[in-house]
This record gives sequence, C-alpha cells and structure tokens, in this order.
Amino acid sequence: MMVPIRIIQGLFALVVISLSGFVAHWYDSTMVVSSPSQLNFLIFGGVWSLLSLAYISVIPRFFPKASNSFIAFGVEVSNVLFWFAGFVALAVFLSKLFLCHGPICHSAHADVIFAALSFAIWTASAVLQGMDLFKTGFRQRAPVRAPVPAPMKETA
Repeated sequence: MMVPIRIIQGLFALVVISLSGFVAHWYDSTMVVSSPSQLNFLIFGGVWSLLSLAYISVIPRFFPKASNSFIAFGVEVSNVLFWFAGFVALAVFLSKLFLCHGPICHSAHADVIFAALSFAIWTASAVLQGMDLFKTGFRQRAPVRAPVPAPMKETA
C-alpha cells in the first residue's frame, strides 16, 4: 500500500519543484526584487521530500541494519510540517498581492494546490507510519533468525 503513496509523493514533489522554479525564475528575470521566500521554501520542501523518499524507500530495502523506524517517522513528520508551512505561506502571500494574473499567477495557484495535496498525502503516510509504530509498541523489530537445531545424541 505504501508504494503507490510514495510514487504520488515523489510526483507531487517534482510538480511543486517545477512550478515553484518556474514562478521564481520569472521573479528573478523580470522583477527588480528577488523571488519570494515562500517559493524558495517550497523548492526546499520538494527537494527535502525527494531526499526523504530516498531514505524511507531505499535504506530499509538495501541497508536494513541502518534503518530505524523512529527516524523514518521523524522524517515523515518533518515533511508534514514543511508542506503545511509552505502551502499556507504561499497562499497568504498570493492573497495579499494587489495584481495577479496570467500564467505566472495560475502557476503559483497550482503550486499552492499541489503543495496542499502533498501535505495531505504526507499526513496520511505519517499516520500510517505512526499506527505501525504503536502496533509494535515502540519496540524495534527483531530480525527473524532461523532456529538452531539441537545437537544429536548418540545412542549405544
């Protein structure tokens, strides 16, 4: 169940990075002011999500001893917080603009929508991860070991 969620998280992160980069580039190339920090933060949020997905998906599969469910849960929660802060900050910024029209404005609004959807999907995966932690009782899962056969006794 987590694989489709991870794919959606990765796709949404790429979309947000693209939209934020497009709007930030427009600000940097046509305006006398630099791009708003809200856009730059969403670019950071997208990059952080991709790095998080690499950690959450790759480390347990290829390096199981380096995997820690508490760190994975912390990474999930940090993504929830970053996406929430990012989409709210950009939405407030856009609501206070005096003039917003054209493809740049539409891209910024789409950026807010995809960031909000990213917040929702990261929240869902963090809840699932948290439920899994509560099921195990906050104990690390012990690796499954093969039973050791009892030594054979010789009979006379």
